[in-house]
Amino acid sequence: MNTRMERANSEIQKVLMDIVQNKMNDPRLNKIVSITEVSTTPDFKYCKAKVSVLDLNDVLSVTKVLQKSEGFIKRELAKAVDMPQVPKISFVVDKSTENVMRVEEILRTLNIPKQEGEDDWQ
Repeated sequence: MNTRMERANSEIQKVLMDIVQNKMNDPRLNKIVSITEVSTTPDFKYCKAKVSVLDLNDVLSVTKVLQKSEGFIKRELAKAVDMPQVPKISFVVDKSTENVMRVEEILRTLNIPKQEGEDDWQ
């Protein structure tokens, strides 16, 4: 990916985070929501934003709320960022957070005996 697209994606990600955290008043978004990655097409027509939520049970409802608020989010994005055109934003669930939490849970359930000389660092 070229530097121009990386800068654009980074700026869009920052602005989307600001919009979600500070400008949206939906009570369903009172959870810890983050935009983990943004990928925009080179012609700026489409943008995919990966959404991560601390509570995995709420991730689908949060994604639906964001998708239904796309018009508001696009208007706010247009005010904040100078772009050739404001892309259509598609919010998708970021599976990496879910995978990390699943691995951590598996590691917690393992019963690994300590070897001699190991310190208890936890």
